[in-house]
Amino acid sequence: MAQQATPVRRARLGRALGPEPRAVSGAVLLLPGGEEASTRGPSPWTATAPVRGLGRRLARAGHRDGLVSHAVHYRYRGWNDAEAHLAQDAAWAADEVVRRYGDVPVCLVGLAMGGRAALRAAGHTAVTSVLALAPWLPEDGRTATLEPVKQLVGRRVMIVHGTSDTRADPELSFRLAARAKKANRDICRFEVHSDGHGLRHYRSEVHALAENFVLGALFGRAFARPVEDALAAPPPLGLRMPLAAGFGRTLKK
Repeated sequence: MAQQATPVRRARLGRALGPEPRAVSGAVLLLPGGEEASTRGPSPWTATAPVRGLGRRLARAGHRDGLVSHAVHYRYRGWNDAEAHLAQDAAWAADEVVRRYGDVPVCLVGLAMGGRAALRAAGHTAVTSVLALAPWLPEDGRTATLEPVKQLVGRRVMIVHGTSDTRADPELSFRLAARAKKANRDICRFEVHSDGHGLRHYRSEVHALAENFVLGALFGRAFARPVEDALAAPPPLGLRMPLAAGFGRTLKK
């Protein structure tokens, strides 16, 4: 009896999160977390659970602008060294957006290892902005070269990191942002005081910040004053901007 071939794993987009617009004029791709090394397939439901709530919020807030929001289902759980599988899948997802919706701007929104994938895949021609939440990044010296930043040039980039994150070192995201800021002034970084890896203590503020940044970056809506200040400030000020408690309730443009 002939041995059955192992099926090829493929990345895919989940169903659109939240209300779908009649005409799509911008897209958000939600990139969930992952592992450093694993060739196991992720659980189709639980893997994307941490980003779906944010995806639905963004879809509702951007519906009148034509925003569509999808979570990306990876082929593998792991980044897997030079293979960078999660970044490959993020780039594939941007291709898929172009295939489905045409030439619309894409914002990559990544959490944890998905934040690394969002930053790495930012060079895709459809990507105009990146939001990395608690991005997991390798320590300097653990890889042959530093994590690249050239692909961020010409993109609006925001990084949000909890100061008490013990799983993804916030100092590493600051160092990457500082290197990227030398070539790209449109990058900022917010610190969430005393919050951990999941950014759960100030979730409403983080989601309000994400909404303001994504809709401003994709559709030209006005940025909140703290975002404007963070983008304009020289380092390190604009890269260590504190996220104020109550952001969203006291939002001032």
